[in-house]
Amino acid sequence: MEPRAHHIIIGLFTIVVTAAALVFALWLGKSATDRDWAWYEIGFDHAVSGLSEGNPVQYSGVEVGDVVDLYLDPEDPSHVRALIRVDENVKIREDARAGLVLANITGSMSIRFQGGTADSPVIEGNRENPPLIMAEPSVLNSILDNGEALVSKADRLMTNANTLFSEQNSENLTAILHNTRVATEALMAHGGDIERLMERMNAASVRAEQAAAEVTGFADNADRFLKNQGQETFTALNTAIASIQTTATRIELLTANNEGSLNEGLQGLGELTPALRELRSTLRNLNHFTRRLEDNPASVIWDRGTIQEAPQ
Repeated sequence: MEPRAHHIIIGLFTIVVTAAALVFALWLGKSATDRDWAWYEIGFDHAVSGLSEGNPVQYSGVEVGDVVDLYLDPEDPSHVRALIRVDENVKIREDARAGLVLANITGSMSIRFQGGTADSPVIEGNRENPPLIMAEPSVLNSILDNGEALVSKADRLMTNANTLFSEQNSENLTAILHNTRVATEALMAHGGDIERLMERMNAASVRAEQAAAEVTGFADNADRFLKNQGQETFTALNTAIASIQTTATRIELLTANNEGSLNEGLQGLGELTPALRELRSTLRNLNHFTRRLEDNPASVIWDRGTIQEAPQ
């Protein structure tokens, strides 16, 4: 009798638990049905592998709805449309961005909204005419879409790497490393000579700098001499030449005015003609020296040679 009572109690407990579970499920279903939704259509211009009906819709990481339906765009089969429903209390604004995110490691995808400012208009969504929101391509989708190209590039890279490290190239690389080591050891062995060479080069550069300074000082002194004493020399030479020209003019006038007397006393004045010739030669030489001094004063002043006689 007692075992039969235990079985009745267990059966009643099972029936009560099952009924409670059914009531809870009906309550949840009624709650979900009574919930107010905003409906939107998300457009994708790329593949949506991993996205399926029932997958969650998130806003900044918080689940706010789910995917109701997936279908191809009738006008362009390369585009996919996803009908979603979002809690009506969540405001989707015009500057909000939609995209796909990886939901778990199995490859399941979720639709995620992010962004949106408070002053942007709200998109009103209804079941009969849901507004279209174009999704932005995600980095993960780009990687998946370009996976074949990446694999091909990786294969070419491995092929090129095998070619680069072929037996012949390995031997060449070994030879280059050996030569580099030999050159390094030679440089280290002659380190003292290289150091002394560098010291000599430094000393030579110092001497060159000193010589340049001396040349600069000499040029400055020559410039000051030409500006000061050279000008005085030009003035004195011009004065002497003018005086000589005046004297020569007077002598010529004197000779012309006393030509008769000179003819009579030609025997006594026989040396006057050579004197005049020498005077004219001296005047020509002075004129020649003055022209040289004006053209190149430095060469005339520092030249130790004597003044050459001007051609007759």
